[in-house]
Amino acid sequence: MVSTRTQTEFRGQPLVQIEGLGVEFARNRVLRGINLTIHRGQTVAVIGESGCGKTVLLKAIIGLLTPTEGSVYFDDKNLARLDERELAHQRIRFGFLFQQAALFDSMTVAQNVAFPLRQHRALPDDEVRRTVLARLAEVGLSESVLGKRPAELSGGMRKRVGLARALVLEPELMLYDEPTTGLDPIMSDVINELMLGTRRKHPVTSIIVTHDMRTARKVADRVVMLYPAGRLGRDEPQVLYDGRPEDIEDAADPRVAQFVRGEARERLMEMRQGNGNQYDG
Repeated sequence: MVSTRTQTEFRGQPLVQIEGLGVEFARNRVLRGINLTIHRGQTVAVIGESGCGKTVLLKAIIGLLTPTEGSVYFDDKNLARLDERELAHQRIRFGFLFQQAALFDSMTVAQNVAFPLRQHRALPDDEVRRTVLARLAEVGLSESVLGKRPAELSGGMRKRVGLARALVLEPELMLYDEPTTGLDPIMSDVINELMLGTRRKHPVTSIIVTHDMRTARKVADRVVMLYPAGRLGRDEPQVLYDGRPEDIEDAADPRVAQFVRGEARERLMEMRQGNGNQYDG
């Protein structure tokens, strides 16, 4: 456990505020009544089984999805009320590591990492190169990868290049979508260490969507667990747990411990009764 900081240490410094958030697709409710405040400097892991809306929550936080109901505030600005120009300006303050890294296949590593700088900063070529090399060094990659294309890289290397690109504009908010998915245990821990290193080197707030409890325990100050909205009772909250990683196994709701321990019995019973997920996100 890397941090035992409590919620009280972050009070008075909200960066993201989510109020009554609901998202629905074709009458399929994915998120409902989500209320979260994420303070500056926090690292929050959002966990939950497939279908509970973790990635949808990330997309709503950066304004890629318009909520069906409720509001998302970033630095006191309601994202739904911003015009496209202002929303684009705010997104420069975000860094996003996508699940599959989402590198441009036709570009080299150097071009991929430099892409946000070329789009948003008027910098001379030598400064762009220095910045690219510095970000690559942060994620443990040398100058030798500059000319390679994504197809020439391993999965772990692609994730690290994606992280370098996400950090190149020095974002205030980093969002990670399943950063360790598809990686072996050693490379997964490399990514965890890089996320910790990012927090040490930069004054960044982080939100990590993950199924990996090792990541949640090692990297996060706070864990939020969502449950699929379609399997909740009428008045049940979708957030089953919101607290410290070290306390999660003692959560009052037994569904939290079942997820953390990977116990499938109750879920198998639901599936046999025909109450399966309709949405996987």
